[in-house]
Amino acid sequence: MSFDLTGKTAVVTGATSGIGLATARLLASGGARVVVGFHSDAAQAARVAAELPGSGHVAVPMAIDDAASLAAAAARIADAFGSVDVLVNSAGRSTTVPTRDLAALTDDIFDEITKVNLRGPFAVIRTLLPLMQAAPAAVIINIGSVAALTGVGSNLAYCAAKAGVHALTVALARILAPGIRVVTVSPGAVDTGFVRGRAPGALEKIAEGTPLKKITSADAVADAVLACVLHLTSSTGIEVRVDEGRHLP
Repeated sequence: MSFDLTGKTAVVTGATSGIGLATARLLASGGARVVVGFHSDAAQAARVAAELPGSGHVAVPMAIDDAASLAAAAARIADAFGSVDVLVNSAGRSTTVPTRDLAALTDDIFDEITKVNLRGPFAVIRTLLPLMQAAPAAVIINIGSVAALTGVGSNLAYCAAKAGVHALTVALARILAPGIRVVTVSPGAVDTGFVRGRAPGALEKIAEGTPLKKITSADAVADAVLACVLHLTSSTGIEVRVDEGRHLP
């Protein structure tokens, strides 16, 4: 697949693993300068930035639940690039809590999950908005989840947070148009280590229950992100599902 993102600056949060890493690699392969956003592992982020195809990539600490960290990141990105053409909100966290065990989903767990997975993407957008407004036609891709639709996921707080992410996408698509498009890409169960405590064989079991009978790869989600950046230029406020048909009744 040949495409050209030369001269574009892309910020990818959570870019050191999983969907974020696959997306960073794909955007870089098209010539984009990638800001590798990371939470704490500076050494891993530096390795990722150094190993991405092309040049001009930088690793920048971006703790999405820390306003000071985001403000410092925005200042560094502004100094280095001046504007942001693509923002991919991929960072997040989750843990397994059985859906029916409401007592196990404590206030602390619920607050942590929603803080990181819902407030976090909003905080990133709010902080980087001036840099995106400085680009001629910017796009924000929020990584959601089909758990928002099905109500089945690592825990109920995660389902609710991702439903909030898509609502945020819809609202921001209206507010930020026409200069900035906003899209949600919603994967199903992806073959990464994102969910702490996932039981062995759980992904295979989920895959058997989908129409396409396979596990979603991080690369497939990255392909959808790229499609939103390059091809769905008349779309904003939409959700693109990458889930092997898991959302189907």
